[in-house]
Amino acid sequence: MSAKPFAYMRAAISLLVAVLLMLPAAFAAKSDKNHNDAFFGGAVDESRIASQVRHKLLMLPYYGVFDDLAFRIDGSTVTLLGTVARPTLKDDAERAVKRIEGVAKTINQIEVLPLSPMDDQIRLAEYRAIYGDPALSTRYGYRALPSIHIIVKNGHVTLEGVVANKMDKDIVGIRANSVPGVFSVTNDLQVENG
Repeated sequence: MSAKPFAYMRAAISLLVAVLLMLPAAFAAKSDKNHNDAFFGGAVDESRIASQVRHKLLMLPYYGVFDDLAFRIDGSTVTLLGTVARPTLKDDAERAVKRIEGVAKTINQIEVLPLSPMDDQIRLAEYRAIYGDPALSTRYGYRALPSIHIIVKNGHVTLEGVVANKMDKDIVGIRANSVPGVFSVTNDLQVENG
């Protein structure tokens, strides 16, 4: 028997192991839940700085459904977290937050997603699958910034944002899992008042 098929199989297994080892770190910036999501409304007793940071992030002109911004406040230091599809959005977020009165230091830990035509195709397919659903599009799609965010990194999809109820979260998950070419889907959507 030829050694060539075994060499190909060994290479494929090595690649699979490398990908599986990278998965836990794929969304490490968001695994820390000690932060405030920009798209999720703040508490009534939220500090002035937190309220202004949230407002500035939401008002960024290129912040869209393929980005996820969050922040953490420690005194007068604001740490920016999340993932963005455009490198300019990372810089714009830092610039906007630095201008807030009372912010002494800004730490920018926003991850810029890698440029990938495959990921771009998955983003569009996921968008069509989720916001193409009549029930979901009428409830979540007709907003200046839709509340369901689709983060795609190396073929892995993470859903971030807010939905009205558990059933909508499940429907979004089912729609996202129906897209071909996706390696995995993580449904991190939050349910309002839940």
